[in-house]
This record gives sequence, C-alpha cells and structure tokens, in this order.
Amino acid sequence: MSIIDYLGYFAAFLIGIVLGLVGGGGSILTVPLLVYLLGYNPVVATAYSLFVVGTSSVVGVIQKHQKRLVDFKTGLAFSFPSFLAVYISRRYLVPNIPDEIFKINNFTLTKEMAIMVFFAIVMLIASTSMIKRKTKNEDLFTKQPYYKTFVQGLVIGVITGLIGAGGGFLYVPALVLWSGLSMKNAVGTSLVIVSINSIIGFFGDLHSLQIDWLFLLSFSFLTILGILLGGYLSKYVSNKKLKKGFGWFILVMAIYIFIKEFSQ
Repeated sequence: MSIIDYLGYFAAFLIGIVLGLVGGGGSILTVPLLVYLLGYNPVVATAYSLFVVGTSSVVGVIQKHQKRLVDFKTGLAFSFPSFLAVYISRRYLVPNIPDEIFKINNFTLTKEMAIMVFFAIVMLIASTSMIKRKTKNEDLFTKQPYYKTFVQGLVIGVITGLIGAGGGFLYVPALVLWSGLSMKNAVGTSLVIVSINSIIGFFGDLHSLQIDWLFLLSFSFLTILGILLGGYLSKYVSNKKLKKGFGWFILVMAIYIFIKEFSQ
C-alpha cells in the first residue's frame, strides 16, 4: 500500500472518533476523504459513504439503546418514507443523471461536479446548525399530520441518496419538532433512521457499481473502532464546544470543496 492508502485508513479511524464524540458528521468527512485523498469517483464515494455511515450507525444505535435514548417506534415510522426515497434515488435517479448536465461557454457542469457542489451546500447547512446556539425551548414542538411527515421524509431521503450522507443533522431537528422527542432521544433515534437509510441506499448501488469489498470492510471496521474510542472519550469532552468546533471545520471543508470544484 502507498502512503496515501495508510493516510486514508488512519483518517477512517479519525472519522469514527468524530462520530463517537459528536454523534454525527461521518459522511461529511467520508465523501471528501474518498474523493480528494483516495481518488474515488464521487458516485462511488457516495455509495461507499452510505455503507460506512450505515454500519457505523448500527454501532451507535446499540450504544444509545444501552443508555435508553432510542425510540424505535418513532424511528421506524419516520424511516419508511425516507428509505424509499433513498433507495429510489440511488437505484434510478443518480445513475440517470447525465455525465454533462449543461455547458455555458468554457464552463461545463458535470455530474461529478454537481454532486460535490450539492454536497458542499448541504455541508454549509450542517455547519450552520452546529455553530449557532440552540434555543432553550428546543423540546417544544407542534404536532402535524403524518402525511406531512411522510413528504418531509421523502425530501430528506432524496437528499441523503444524492450526496451519500446519513442525514442525521436533518433528522434530529425533524424528530424534535415533529415527533416531540428530547434532543438526546432525537440523536439516538436518528441513528436508527440513518442506519436503515444508508444501508438500503447502498443496496441501490450494487447493481451498477463494482464494489471493492476488502477496502470497504477494512475502512468501515476502522471507523467502528474509532466510534468505540470516541464514545469513551465523549465522557471527558464538552459536547457543545466540540460540536461548535466541528461545525467550523465543516464550514472550512465546504468552502474548500467550492474552490476545488470551480477552479478546475
């Protein structure tokens, strides 16, 4: 293996630690790592990210369940429209996006560029939610008809499918606002949705991609080891300060992706 490969595996371990400490953000780090450091095509990178995030989230569910912070009934009910949208987007939408979307003079928007730019936009949203202070009334919510939740689940599912992200930063506020869960329970419950969505979304790619299972399983294993260590270290680290710092890091990463894609 080359030095780059070793760096990639070490980064997988670090991603796991971040997941264990912060409770999210794995895909936000995994996709840029696979694309810019290890040289994977963005479509392949988003597929691999779904597998890594999905398997890692299963470990997260077990950890949170032991602390009684998972509402399986709510998580499974909310995940139904989401995993439908994730699977359909990975199975039919992503493969059918044209390689060249449009061209204006010397500028060409390719499929790979569009995925990474959309990913960077989602990163900006995620970083903002991590950086800004949460209100003290975060447990207040308004009940709404399930059909609205169904539609919202579909929208989040499509976003998850397109960028290969778990979508935890979208599901947590949704569970707080629409299902009335406390923030801690929403984080644990969101992992149920993320794990189901990610793994099913990955299955949607199996027919069209050649999977390097040795690399993917090794990468995922190191990420899971990192999660276990991060979960242990989280007892000694201020979660609020960590999330804010991670939010600023994600903001810088998003800006880097914009610069990288538009300077090519």
